[in-house]
Formats: sequence, C-alpha cells, structure tokens
Amino acid sequence: MILKTFGWSFAVTALGLAFAAWQWGWEAFGIVLILSVLEISLSFDNAVVNAGVLKKMNAFWQKIFLTVGILVAVFGMRLVFPVLIVAVSAEVGPVEAVRLALDEPARYEALVTDAHPAIAAFGGMFLLMIFLDFVLKDRDVKWLARLERPLARLGKVDMLSVCVALGALLITATAFATQAHISTGHTDKSATVLLAGVAGLVTYLVVGGLSGYFESRLEDEESSGDRPVGDRPVSALALAGKAAFFLFLYLEVLDASFSFDGVIGAFAVTNHIFWMALGLGIGAMYVRSLTVHLVRQGTLDDYVYLEHGAHYAIGALAGILLVTVRYEVNEIVTGLIGVLLIAASFVSSVRRNRALARAETEEVGAGV
Repeated sequence: MILKTFGWSFAVTALGLAFAAWQWGWEAFGIVLILSVLEISLSFDNAVVNAGVLKKMNAFWQKIFLTVGILVAVFGMRLVFPVLIVAVSAEVGPVEAVRLALDEPARYEALVTDAHPAIAAFGGMFLLMIFLDFVLKDRDVKWLARLERPLARLGKVDMLSVCVALGALLITATAFATQAHISTGHTDKSATVLLAGVAGLVTYLVVGGLSGYFESRLEDEESSGDRPVGDRPVSALALAGKAAFFLFLYLEVLDASFSFDGVIGAFAVTNHIFWMALGLGIGAMYVRSLTVHLVRQGTLDDYVYLEHGAHYAIGALAGILLVTVRYEVNEIVTGLIGVLLIAASFVSSVRRNRALARAETEEVGAGV
C-alpha cells in the first residue's frame, strides 16, 4: 500500500537526485535534498487540508490530482511562477527572465523578493479565508471548544469572514506595507498589497463558491432523485464532474498559496532556479502522495481533530504571510508552528479515541 501510494515519489526522488549529481555535481545533490526535506516538513498541514477536500472526489479525480495537479504544482509554481514574477517585475520577456535566473541570480532573487508583498497579500488572504470559514462554522466535533463555540455563534453573522479578512488586509496595507517600503527608501506598495489581497479574496470566493455550488447540486440530485421533466436527464456523473473540477481548481490555488513562502524562502538556500524547482518539486510529490495516503487510510475519520489542527496552522501561516509584507519571518518558525499545532491535534485525537474505547468497554461490561 505504501509503495503503491508513494511509488512515484520514490522514483522521482531517485531520478531527481541522480540527475542533480550528474548534471551539477554533489553540491547540487545536497542542496536539492535539503530543499526536498524542507518542503515536506513545511507542507504537512497542506496535505491534511488537501485530504479533507480530496476525500470528496472519486478515484478518477484523485488520479488527476496526482498527475495533472502535480505538473501544475512542480512546473507551474516551482519553476514557471518565479520566472513570471521576474518577467512582470522587470518588464522583460520570459526568455530574458530565465537568462537573469541563470546569469544574474542575485538580481533575479532581488526581483522575486521585491514582488513578495503582493505574493504574500494574495496568498495570505486566500489562506485567511479558509481559516475563517472553518472556525466560524458550527461543527459537531470541536477541538478547542471554549474558543470554537463563541466563534461558531459569531459565524452566524452574514459575511463576517469577508469583513474580518478585509479588515486584516487594510491593516496590512496601511501599516505594514507603507512602513516597510518607506523605511527602505523603496516605492510605497500599499496599493499593490491591497490589489493583490482583494484578488486573493475574490479568487477564494469564486473558486470556493463554484465548487460548493456544484457539490450541493450533486447532493440534492442524489437525495431527491428528481429529474427534469420533458428534457434531457441531468447526469449525476456530469454534476460530480463539475463539482470535482472546481474542487480540483480550489486545491491547486490552495497549493499555490501554501507554496508562496516556500518558493521565496528557498532563496535562503540557493539562487539556482533549476535546483530550487527540482528540490521543491520532489517535496511537492511527497505532499501529494501523503494527501492520497491520508484519504485512502481514512486517517481524518480516525483522528477527528487533525483537520482542526491543520486549519489553525493555516490561520497561523496566513497571519505570517501578511506580517512578512513588513518583517522577515524564518521558514523554520513557520514550519514549527504548523507541526506543533498538528501534533497537538493528533495527540488530542488519540486521547479522544482512547476515552471513547474505555467508555464503550465500560458500557459493555455494565450491560453484562
């Protein structure tokens, strides 16, 4: 089962490391390996949240997530995306951006770093909306009940998550973005941060809204069994396909938002564009495989607080991304926060399962 799920990840790791050593030497081998481990360690919360969405899809769309989705994640986000950032920032063509990455890595890094406020605002707002919509919803299972109960009551206010997110964006744009760039003598990017943040918010609302719409259509169709009269029957498969397609888009934007800080942080290790793409790509493969493994093993059903821990980690990452518009935050800190939150939710889940097992045993014993 492990080999079936992680087989492609193992193969890509072996080929990627071998290619790095053959093409660029042992230094490249070591850096690619470091970046791979870094990506995996920082993205476990991504895998848990992805699994919560992916379990709603059938086997076909899970395969699409591991094939087409991984191409988008590896080549799109880890290779093409940084090049496009430089092309837009420097107002040059993609070919010239690649030349800068190869011949002038320091300038290439500076251009990507200069675009970080907009990237952080977009990703931060998208992730913040995921977190807010999770904690403001009344759920049967509550992890931190004293916190989640009042938040669920507040969540009954219409559009509260959007209002809170916009408030956070305004604070970021007026306080962090302005101070950051005035203090360094650069152009004030508060307008850019506002525009990018609104784009992240709109992206979440559109993609999440469409996926939710088609998912609810499918559930209504399956529960009622209604069909249009005098017209071509509505195919449940077609509705499932639409719902799965938009959930797939949602997952891709989610993965992109998670990868923003990793792509920027990779420059702390190397300026070599292909080493970065190879290392981060290998790590992304494991994140995808881990997502599928969590779904197939039913881990989220067995350990019910894992999704809570992952969403709290998302909230922390969203806040960190917005803060990085003004301040630098080490990726190790970001990763540790996520790992600690997920570990705490896992421990809580184990304790809950043991308590339920003891209660069931005592109930059976009392009945005897």
